[in-house]
Amino acid sequence: MTVVSLGVHIVDVLARPVESIPAGQDTHLLEQIRVTAAGAAAATAVDLAALGVPVSSVGAIGDDELGDLLVMMMKRRGVDVTGIVRKPGEQTAASILPIRPDGGRPSFHVPGANLGLSTADVAREAVLGARVVHLGGMDVTWGLYDPAFYALLDEARAAGTIVTMDLLSNMPDLMQGVRSFLPHVDYLLPNEEQALLMSGAGEGGDVEEAALSLLPEGPSAVLVTLGAGGSLIAGAGGLTRVPALDVPVVDTTGCGDAYCAGFIAGLVDGRDVAGAARLGTALAARVAGGLGSDAGLDGARELRDEQ
Repeated sequence: MTVVSLGVHIVDVLARPVESIPAGQDTHLLEQIRVTAAGAAAATAVDLAALGVPVSSVGAIGDDELGDLLVMMMKRRGVDVTGIVRKPGEQTAASILPIRPDGGRPSFHVPGANLGLSTADVAREAVLGARVVHLGGMDVTWGLYDPAFYALLDEARAAGTIVTMDLLSNMPDLMQGVRSFLPHVDYLLPNEEQALLMSGAGEGGDVEEAALSLLPEGPSAVLVTLGAGGSLIAGAGGLTRVPALDVPVVDTTGCGDAYCAGFIAGLVDGRDVAGAARLGTALAARVAGGLGSDAGLDGARELRDEQ
């Protein structure tokens, strides 16, 4: 398997446009409601499959109807789901996202089975056999804060596997804790708020300094997504800015996951870091133009060839 996307799996229920929650038993008519496979591992896997990259997803879901739905959606998108484990008695993680007219996405979320993912759930041969292992949402998969899992990542990297990592939350305590993964990661891909929290700079800090400060802890590059500001690459050669594409924004859900998927596909294709980031930027722009983390994926393979 070329890529293993390992970590958080979520079912998203999205509705747009939502300007307010109806009072009492009132009903608001909407333009669109969708259900998607989401989360920092599942959504990235779906995007990679759309790009034509062979991908297996590894994570934990509940033994429930939501889990059935998630597995079905991912299989239909071309993802190998044999690495997803079912946790009896647990709920599959899920979110309800009322998308604002400007694309903003407040959420109601149940973490569910993601919290129970452990090293024992991860097939050793899957990690060691991957060209790239993407860690999606390690800040909330506490069962993987495990020396045995770190050792597995190090063994894979020693054999040539590239390890990338994205995050899920913006909780300060979790951002500090997830720094324990940095010595075992090649590329870190946080958003601006996460980078500031991880570095200890906090709100209002300098994102360039924050990204550079994380490099000595292990990654060869830190790529910070900045929304409409594009992304920032911090590496041994200094700082590089990759501009965002000017597109109408419908929903920002999954844009970070799409950026990760495009970046990983670029690495698989042999592109340099900046070139891979440009592919990530292009795919994220497509996803922003529709509702849900799998919006705009038609033509993704052609996009990979064009960039």
